[in-house]
Amino acid sequence: MNQILVIDDDTDFSYKVGHKARKAKKRKGFLSKLTTFTFKSVIVTSILGLFVMYGPNTFFRDWYITTAMTTMNHQYLATMFYSMETIDEVMDRNKTIEVDSVTDPTLIATNITEEPEEEIEYEDEFEEAVLRKDKEHPDYKIIKIKDNSYTGYLAVVYDPSTIHTLVTNNLSQEGQYLTDMAEEAGATIAINGGVFTGLSTSSEELKAQEIAYGGNGGQPQGLTICNGEVVTDTPYGGAGGVIGFTEENKLVCGRMSANEAESLGVRDCVTCGPFLIINGKASTTVGNGGWGIAPRTAIGQRQDGIVLMLSIDGRRATMPGATMADLIKIMQQYGAYNASALDGGTSTAMVENGNLVNDPIDSTGAHATRPIATGFGAIFNKN
Repeated sequence: MNQILVIDDDTDFSYKVGHKARKAKKRKGFLSKLTTFTFKSVIVTSILGLFVMYGPNTFFRDWYITTAMTTMNHQYLATMFYSMETIDEVMDRNKTIEVDSVTDPTLIATNITEEPEEEIEYEDEFEEAVLRKDKEHPDYKIIKIKDNSYTGYLAVVYDPSTIHTLVTNNLSQEGQYLTDMAEEAGATIAINGGVFTGLSTSSEELKAQEIAYGGNGGQPQGLTICNGEVVTDTPYGGAGGVIGFTEENKLVCGRMSANEAESLGVRDCVTCGPFLIINGKASTTVGNGGWGIAPRTAIGQRQDGIVLMLSIDGRRATMPGATMADLIKIMQQYGAYNASALDGGTSTAMVENGNLVNDPIDSTGAHATRPIATGFGAIFNKN
């Protein structure tokens, strides 16, 4: 009996050793196949990536370069892969040619649009969307819009006298989130405003973060006027120029000095661009318009005085955002006679009663906006 037990033990031991060896061999074979598959995947992905970035089809290359080169702090994303010669060629065939004139305020009505007493026939669905007021808050309404590459919101403000510039409460030091700016100013509806620069004087680590994500929003660029007071007046060489409202509550867009703005009676303005529509004439877009596809903000005014405030989301795989041509199309559909783009990207935001309406995505991929320098807000109960 003892011998039989010994023989059984040896047999069991041999079986276990053999089983482990077979398992190790299978594992080794699987890992070898996985390594080979991974290697091949990397090679295929690299080839496809090179083909997309440098192949004969220029769609991705144009989108990538124009999107990167029109940001404030991420141009390196283009320059690290492409020569300046290639970048210049791409930017030259993708651009927005602005209307070379200043808005004529006399072409805009001064009366506030009233709710029609009787049912009327609207020209089209867009006209109806603007003119049919929301009974819950008759001073404004928010229209949700959607297209193949973006979703967004159009705020319709019926009384242009309510629109004022919002400015960070720590000017030249740091910006504020639009929600806070709107709350402090008492603005029911607000969108982000003009371009800005500015870095804090804190730690080097914080400075690096601010540079990476577009600055801390402390310093508006160009001319900024708030309630008739000049807040900033610095050189500006970018697209567009002054965007603001006169004492007669008419939107003006144009390149002008502080003295020229004063002579036009500008009471509130920021600086940004490009201009989209001037005196009913749309700017011309070549290619993708030169600004890529991204989240966008814009403001416009109809001839009846109604103000249109637009916020477009983006930075999603299937919804990357809007081009300048998209902004022009939207503004024309809803009847804008004058309109301009405002700061976009991570800055793009719309606020209603202290809450974000849109869903911004920052440079890290988080669902968040960033501190900004200026905005436009509709203040209905301004004292």
